[in-house]
Amino acid sequence: MSFSIASFAAIVVTLVGVLILWANAGRAVNRAVFVSSFTVAAWLACSHMTGLSTDGLIWLRWTCAVGGFVPLTLWIVKKSILDDLDLTDRKWVWQNCGWFIFPLLASILPFTEWFIPSYSTEVQRLRGWAYPAYYVALIAYYIVLLRTAIKDLNTLIGARRQELLVWLGGGCVVAAIIYGLIALSAITNDPFYRRLQPLAVLVFYAGTGYAITSHRMFDARQILLVVVEKTALVTIVAVTAFGLNKLLLAVLSQTAALLLTTMGVLWIAAKSNAWLDRKFQFLPEGLAARQAAFATAQRETRLDTLERSFQQLLRGWGQAEHAVIISGTKGLLCGDGIELPGDHIVIQALKQLRWATPERLTRERITTERIAVRAFLSKHNLGVVVLEEGAVLSVLVGVAVGAARRPFTYPQVTQLMELASIMQAALERAHFSTKVQHAEQLATVGLLGASLAHEIRNPLVSIKTFVQLLPTHHHDPAFREKFFRLISGEVGRIDQLTEQLLDLASPRAYSAELIDLHPVLEAGVDLVAAKAAQKNVLFLTDFQAVPDRAYTDASAAKQVMLNLCFNAIQAAESHEGAGRWVRIGTRNTAVGIEMAVADSGPGVPAEIRPRLFQPFQTTKSTGFGLGLAICSDILSNLNASISVDPPVPGKGAIFRVTFPCQPLSS
Repeated sequence: MSFSIASFAAIVVTLVGVLILWANAGRAVNRAVFVSSFTVAAWLACSHMTGLSTDGLIWLRWTCAVGGFVPLTLWIVKKSILDDLDLTDRKWVWQNCGWFIFPLLASILPFTEWFIPSYSTEVQRLRGWAYPAYYVALIAYYIVLLRTAIKDLNTLIGARRQELLVWLGGGCVVAAIIYGLIALSAITNDPFYRRLQPLAVLVFYAGTGYAITSHRMFDARQILLVVVEKTALVTIVAVTAFGLNKLLLAVLSQTAALLLTTMGVLWIAAKSNAWLDRKFQFLPEGLAARQAAFATAQRETRLDTLERSFQQLLRGWGQAEHAVIISGTKGLLCGDGIELPGDHIVIQALKQLRWATPERLTRERITTERIAVRAFLSKHNLGVVVLEEGAVLSVLVGVAVGAARRPFTYPQVTQLMELASIMQAALERAHFSTKVQHAEQLATVGLLGASLAHEIRNPLVSIKTFVQLLPTHHHDPAFREKFFRLISGEVGRIDQLTEQLLDLASPRAYSAELIDLHPVLEAGVDLVAAKAAQKNVLFLTDFQAVPDRAYTDASAAKQVMLNLCFNAIQAAESHEGAGRWVRIGTRNTAVGIEMAVADSGPGVPAEIRPRLFQPFQTTKSTGFGLGLAICSDILSNLNASISVDPPVPGKGAIFRVTFPCQPLSS
């Protein structure tokens, strides 16, 4: 049995139809597409037999008869997309009977003598009045079908709009191409143009079958730009290969010319592809969003601030009214008033899907998990959702349908997955930073406990002594006056110390404002002076900055100073011999107020300096090496900076913190 393009196309169309039905047999659109595919495959098979059989006339009649039913199947597909197909309802069938009767009559005409007389031959081809009437009727049917489809487009959104546009629009365009090829063949009396019909059907079915079954959605503009871009690339490469090969053959052997041509074409292809990618960028907002996400991740360090900034970025990227970011450990994800346990059906489904849109869930097979995800999207009015899993923190990102009510296409989904990956990494870093900062605060409180116990014990001893003397001296006015004055002062001192301790231990969000820096630092000095005395370390202050107005957060400045001073005391304590000291001072610089903490310790080892402000970097036998990392995070969030002086042999370390005098300009 001979093989032809028509027979090959018939096989491909049949397979596509079967795959569409298998993808989701419960969906009316898929069943309608299967029927249409089977009809088109039958038309192609009859067309193949027309050229193969000795009795070509009968197969030509069958080809035209089956072709008359093709527009009817397209109409059925349209009704299925609109959810308006009910063949069991007699009233509905009666109202739409014209759509059935018209192609039925057109399919009967090819078997009459009015279409092609039975005595027509290859030499003398005869056509009756029904022959042109048949084509005019079908063309009119397609025109009316296309007009109604365009009208229905205004009532649809999402996947149904895309499917109607691709299937009905593409189907009518292919029909126009086929009828155009028939006209050319009749005008030129050349059967070559008729042989191109299966190719048109093959291209249409390959693209449309993929579009209707794939969970990836593309819009017409994206498809057109991709086709134009790839066509331009092929043209550039082909012209370059042809010209370069001709030029080289004039001076080199065939082997050398082929080798150099291949190398040159590969280089041109790589350069041209990169250039065309820049020129044909059809989603430029994705690059801007990615850059903004990186900038936000570098600028912000707190979880709440990061989430708010990322949500604003997502709303701008999707042109949507709202976006959600739900993050957490494997046990629980929460955010925006939504809580999802790690074993929730939505989370488990998204671990397999990675992303979901209502359009994808509509096209794929119906499962319990997909129904749950679809209900989640509907409940929270989301047009797309992406799950990004990290080593510890998982992030679920969702964006509402945009103002244009268009579904999110696959290129947009890939952009959102890139953004979700950036956001997950930034939120995980902030999550760790928050935990270690809280741990460091608790560790600092523990260190302060010994100092505070010493500070509180002194006033308590004084109060206890006076209370013991009170029974024998309560008649002495001078004793009573001194007693009341001492009690008031000592209790106030204890109250001030406990307030400072609670202020340091309580986690808080830092907010920069214009403050007097020296009183804040002096309050911190009072807390660490006793600690230095216990370790036999001389504690010196040298506040020279005038004025001392800085734009920062008082609690943050105090915590940074305490961390640096405790580190300096520990470093000075480890220094053997006399001359153990720590000095804190301030001075004015061109960019703000500098606070310097110096010590007489051994200094910072050279091998640890590049990673000094990263977590878990320490030379001490105790501690986790988190203090400097936390200081760096706090200061970067307040537009301040921290650095360490280059090492000097025989001298300790000097850490410098610069506080700005003006707020960060927006």
